[in-house]
Amino acid sequence: MSKPEKRKINGVLLLDKPHGISSNHALQKVKKIFSAAKCGHTGTLDPMATGLLPICFGEATKFSAHLLGAEKSYIATLKLGFLSTTGDAEGEIHQLEIPEYPTQAKCERTLLQFTGTTQQIPPMYSALKYQGKPLYQYARNGDTIARPARDINIDTLQILSLHDDELRISVRCSSGTYIRVLAEDIGKALGCGGAYLTDLRRTAIDRFNIAQAQTLQAIEDLESGERQHLLLSIDHLLQDYPVIQLNDLMAKHILQGRIVACPSDASVIPEGAMARLYNEQQQFLGLGVITPERAIVAKRLLSGIP
Repeated sequence: MSKPEKRKINGVLLLDKPHGISSNHALQKVKKIFSAAKCGHTGTLDPMATGLLPICFGEATKFSAHLLGAEKSYIATLKLGFLSTTGDAEGEIHQLEIPEYPTQAKCERTLLQFTGTTQQIPPMYSALKYQGKPLYQYARNGDTIARPARDINIDTLQILSLHDDELRISVRCSSGTYIRVLAEDIGKALGCGGAYLTDLRRTAIDRFNIAQAQTLQAIEDLESGERQHLLLSIDHLLQDYPVIQLNDLMAKHILQGRIVACPSDASVIPEGAMARLYNEQQQFLGLGVITPERAIVAKRLLSGIP
């Protein structure tokens, strides 16, 4: 039996990743369901984590990096007074002695220490590379590699519930923040010796929210023709950039790699800034950069536009 023909699909799917599979496994499932020729995800979630995983199809992969650096929101459940070798429920768990459970007031005061710009040491169980190998491979062999601390930003950190040694929080943070490390650090600051994640759910990336996401089961249950309607247009990834509309001749020239003059109605866009480019038919062309001479140079364009 021949394999189904791969389809050239462009757009963005907001997936609600299930528990227990890697982000890449979820990606491959979606790719198979859509019979897509090309797709990639933006922002890895650990197998134990659930929640928002944007998947870019086709030409959208050219712009996926714009989500990699975006702020992210999570709901996390911490088990206080325990340590895990991986920082979550998948590692080897060690119980610690807690003199007493922290109060709500103490938790509120402690969480304030973690808001704003702070430094965090990435965990050994991570995909960060050292000498060409991910750190988790060293960790599995019992090796520890020195990792430099790096700046992160915690925008908001709020308590959702506290029951004895279980603390549930919501976090809005910069890209590159490890919630597993944050959980352990919070546990230590509370005088509990540490903590690990028993549950983690990503609820937002930039302007995208988990309420917009689809589960794998819901996608599978749809007819093939209906699935296309789940995809957002590529320029949904780039809503923070201003818009420049080009006439047909300018659009033709920019697609040919030529520099075009910046339209007068785009005079408020500063030099060096990127903008979304559209033709007269409101078709998204890609991104361009404004030069000091008030011209537009193509930065990244869609392929196959006539």
